[in-house]
Amino acid sequence: METYHLSDSEYRFMQVVWDTEPVGSGELVALCREKLGWKKSTTYTVLKKLGERGVVQNEESVVTALASRETVTEAAAEAFVDKTFNGSLPGFLTAFMSGRKLTEREAEDLKRLIDQYQEG
Repeated sequence: METYHLSDSEYRFMQVVWDTEPVGSGELVALCREKLGWKKSTTYTVLKKLGERGVVQNEESVVTALASRETVTEAAAEAFVDKTFNGSLPGFLTAFMSGRKLTEREAEDLKRLIDQYQEG
């Protein structure tokens, strides 16, 4: 699986693309101005950069995502756990759960998820 590490601004840009694709590049400029406060040149710079990295494509002035929202989100989550918790999922969950209580349904959902991904 290819991984995509996006900056915060690139991720916000991709949210616009994912929510509106396929989108004309002119319309994308207007949406980025409205939603992100970007100038036309900023939008085209990010579009070009992400196109070179294989995250989006801009063919005949129509922009589409080549990387799915799920793929990018998984890469960001994995990078965060690796960087912040030395790759320890239990360490992440301990920090995340600090001071929180789970409903019975949430606990059951987590148990099912763990069973689904457990090795062996």
